[in-house]
Amino acid sequence: MWLGVHWDGPVRVQSEHLPDYQAALDALQDRGLLYPCFCTRADIQAEIAASASAPHTPDGSPQYPGTCRHLPAAQQAARIAAGERFALRLDMAAALAAAPAPIWFEEEREGRIACDPAPFGDAVLARKDAPASYHLCVTHDDALHGVTLVTRGTDLKPATHLHRLLQALMGWPTPRYAHHQLLTDATGRRLAKRDKAATLRELRASGASPAQVRAMAEV
Repeated sequence: MWLGVHWDGPVRVQSEHLPDYQAALDALQDRGLLYPCFCTRADIQAEIAASASAPHTPDGSPQYPGTCRHLPAAQQAARIAAGERFALRLDMAAALAAAPAPIWFEEEREGRIACDPAPFGDAVLARKDAPASYHLCVTHDDALHGVTLVTRGTDLKPATHLHRLLQALMGWPTPRYAHHQLLTDATGRRLAKRDKAATLRELRASGASPAQVRAMAEV
């Protein structure tokens, strides 16, 4: 409110709506588009290290090599029953075959962009330590709230390709997108919590006005 941003409804807290995301996961799993992955990070790194080369996802991380993709159903069930922790991954090849084509999104000031989600590989949609991933939650919630324009940082622009695939698979509506430049410090490094960049609360406490803070975000 201090910044001049007013909500047009109650703020959705994702942790309070986990059954909604589970229902979406169940729908994808019923279509054979998800599989359990029992690999640890060390397992994945070891397999990647053993290969001649490893493709990378758009966010720069190594693409998952598909170790658990073809585990027999009986083996999957036995390992789950034994209490092994697992993540749920999207079978990218199966998802692309199931989705209507072509897939694209409308970017403000750029127009229509063709989507290529394949470089993400078998993306995680539910983690061992989190019941649903960012990718699933935001696409679900955008559809739920009837969002027509998604505005976010340009660092998330590549993820739109994956989000559009999920929307196409689930029959969710397609918003337009506007990806803005990131706020950076004097050296050009983006402002981030992990680098202890000043928060809005800290800027306000230091005497910055709402107008000054909004001016920082002007492109």
